[in-house]
Amino acid sequence: MKRRYLRIVRKAYRYLRHPHIRKRPWLVALTKPLFERDLWHPCRHSVAGALSIGLFCAMLPIPFQMLLAALASVRAKANIPIAMAVCWVTNPFTQAPIWLSQERLGDWIRSKSDNPVLHIMDVEKTVFGVTLNMASFTVGFLAMAVILSILASPIVYGVSAFLPNRGRRVTAAMRREQKSSH
Repeated sequence: MKRRYLRIVRKAYRYLRHPHIRKRPWLVALTKPLFERDLWHPCRHSVAGALSIGLFCAMLPIPFQMLLAALASVRAKANIPIAMAVCWVTNPFTQAPIWLSQERLGDWIRSKSDNPVLHIMDVEKTVFGVTLNMASFTVGFLAMAVILSILASPIVYGVSAFLPNRGRRVTAAMRREQKSSH
């Protein structure tokens, strides 16, 4: 599985360094931060950040979630491929159940809260034959996005604690130090 992941990452990395992309100055400004190798190699720190970013973006009911996750992971120095892959948690088959659970969570939060701001947008809308309360849905998807992104890091660090010395963060400075010692 590791070889397959590395093969996919190398192919994407080579595509981004293609001469056709390098010739366009506006694309160079967008793709230059993507060439930092630490954003493409998985380690505990970068995977935890990528999982948090990916789950947050996956819970947002917007198009181009993967693009948003990639841009956020570049900014946060997290693993780009993993952040983009996690966005597929919400695919066409799982989207409707996730939206229903977000609406139920938002309805539960709104029923427990006396905050008048949470009761402003009481608008009913039918999506896929199911009626959603837009206020509950909005509160629900924001709450679920925040909760899942917070839970991602302890899960990654907890799982990696049981792995034998895998996922250690090796920065570019550490690689240079290792090369100079040989």
